[in-house]
Amino acid sequence: MTEAARIEPWLRGTLTALPPVHRAVLHALQLAGEDIEQWCAELSVEEFNARPGGVAPVAFHVRHMARSVDRLLTYAEGQQLNEAQLAALNGELAANTFPTKALQELREALERAELRVLALAANHLEASRIVGRQSLATTVGHHHGENCSSGALGIAWQSAARSADSGILLQPPCFLKLPRASCLSLSRYFRS
Repeated sequence: MTEAARIEPWLRGTLTALPPVHRAVLHALQLAGEDIEQWCAELSVEEFNARPGGVAPVAFHVRHMARSVDRLLTYAEGQQLNEAQLAALNGELAANTFPTKALQELREALERAELRVLALAANHLEASRIVGRQSLATTVGHHHGENCSSGALGIAWQSAARSADSGILLQPPCFLKLPRASCLSLSRYFRS
């Protein structure tokens, strides 16, 4: 990994011409993509689909991130989900996913997401949008980063816990930057 890649995207001085919300969303997406590549690129099919402690596999989290970014941007654009998006949502927990296929899906989703974020008008971001089956009102600003963070959390924990069956309690990867209480509560999944 290059020295520049070790520095989080938001600290690299990139995308400075963009409005702050656009920049923050794109940096969050970049960081999630980089972290997932780092933690998942070498996983075997078995590791990618493992369910330590019964939690959702890494495969689910990667697919969920790719597909939820699409769904969130659909809402940000003022649209509702279509049948294909709903069908994809129902297939996120499918078994026996190949890492290369899911990681490619995520890369492509993040590339499309960048273009879609750039296309959103800055003054349109604070407009209320209706989201989800419960028709909840929200704005665009913060949700994309939150979703990527929670997805990256699950991926990192499970990727790092490949040897959890050996009884080793692994520490969370440093990029998670979660409150200590959150990390401690998640560590229960990886104790023997």
